[in-house]
Amino acid sequence: MEFKLKTNKFTATDKLVAYVEKKVAKLEKHDAVQRVELTLEVVKPETSKNKEARLNVVVAGRTIHAEKIADTFEEAVDLCVDVARRELAENKENHS
Repeated sequence: MEFKLKTNKFTATDKLVAYVEKKVAKLEKHDAVQRVELTLEVVKPETSKNKEARLNVVVAGRTIHAEKIADTFEEAVDLCVDVARRELAENKENHS
């Protein structure tokens, strides 16, 4: 599985990168996953809920997209990964 992390308007800390990699690794359990792209961005600086995560999970024949805004990048990433995992699980059930 190929993984790309992109950050807009800030530089990710090593701690954040490690957290993201750990979360994204959970998507590897699904055989169909070919590529994962995650973009983290600070929107509207100096406000709450200004951390945006956009996740694209490329699986055979389609792309799962999740976009969430939260108070922290970790929370936004969690929400996106949860959406992708649910869709991957549903996709697996539908094709079994």
